[in-house]
Amino acid sequence: MTVHLVKLCVGIDSIAELVRYREEMARKRRSSKKPMEDQHWTRSFPRRAEEVLDGGSLYWVIRGRLCVRHRILRLDEVEDEQGKAYCAIVYDPTVIVTEIRPRRAFQGWRYLEEDDAPPDLPDQRAALAHAIAEEALPEDLRQELRGLGLL
Repeated sequence: MTVHLVKLCVGIDSIAELVRYREEMARKRRSSKKPMEDQHWTRSFPRRAEEVLDGGSLYWVIRGRLCVRHRILRLDEVEDEQGKAYCAIVYDPTVIVTEIRPRRAFQGWRYLEEDDAPPDLPDQRAALAHAIAEEALPEDLRQELRGLGLL
């Protein structure tokens, strides 16, 4: 049975900003001939790794909203320069926009059961265009619209 991971997207304020960041990373990888995959390091290796690797995704919470995901490719055991062990969550760089779900802040990552995962939006191009248009709105207006459930 598939299980997903949820993580806060620290330092990113919008879906559009995440897409721009990923595009910049892809540009750098193309020029360096590195494989087209991204990774996020975390201290804990998932105990339910087999379920995560059975089609799981890494869902990101951006400013209190669970709204995008990346398909997880593998979980690698890695070490930093000091020999400290980490888990590298390696994922496909394609940003997949999902239905928005409110989510409180938390530390680390959390499991997300398949039945609780928000569905992908059917038209990804339109969803990304909407995210870019949303970013152009003033922050106070965005917060007001989010509070009303309109964004």
